[in-house]
Amino acid sequence: MKTAIVLGVGPERGLGAQLAKRFADEGLRVLVAGRTREKLDAIADWIRSGGGRAEAVVTDATDEGDVQGLFERAGDDLDLAIYNAGNNTPGRIIDMDAAYFEQSWRVCCFGGFLFGREAVRRMQPKGQGTLLFTGASASLRGRAYFGAFNSSKAALRQLAQAMAKEYGPAGVHVGHVVVDGAIGGDKVIGTFPEYARKLGDDGMISIEGIVDGFAYLYHQPKRAWSFEIDVRTSVETW
Repeated sequence: MKTAIVLGVGPERGLGAQLAKRFADEGLRVLVAGRTREKLDAIADWIRSGGGRAEAVVTDATDEGDVQGLFERAGDDLDLAIYNAGNNTPGRIIDMDAAYFEQSWRVCCFGGFLFGREAVRRMQPKGQGTLLFTGASASLRGRAYFGAFNSSKAALRQLAQAMAKEYGPAGVHVGHVVVDGAIGGDKVIGTFPEYARKLGDDGMISIEGIVDGFAYLYHQPKRAWSFEIDVRTSVETW
């Protein structure tokens, strides 16, 4: 059975969980990975209750041993790997602690390197596989008060593009999905309810629409690959 890894899984109405559910519904065995055992177990149980195959694997994206262990659990049937880790890290540069800036880079970019390296190590010998990274508005443009996040997400995008060019000829499809705006899920609605109300449904990106983008990249034939797609609402200023 083909296997998928989704690293960066949180609540049910979050992008990571919805990606895991989508590919489980398509018949893949899915390893749901992240830092919080309780959340991962809940998502794995939810997927299994719908007839899918899922396993929870506690993983720190910045820990090399954890990431290597995650891919060892996937085995030789690995066909899809999605790096969805990384939280927004706002702040003024002049006030920013060095450790705060470094941690933003470690989660977004260094973790992406560890994850991507282990993925291509397993996919390249087979001459097939798909490796996808979740990007953001910050991947494409700098913005005041978001210097840490902008620089780390932009670095991840450049890493992904380099990997796409390096391993595409070996049959590994590397892609990057720019999520340009707030996602209409539990994180925004639950944590920032006033902001969510201000945006309204039309101002928040549909999780299902983003997942469709990942699925589109995964199913592309070798003679028609895309590196990047961007997803936003119709009212987003860009």
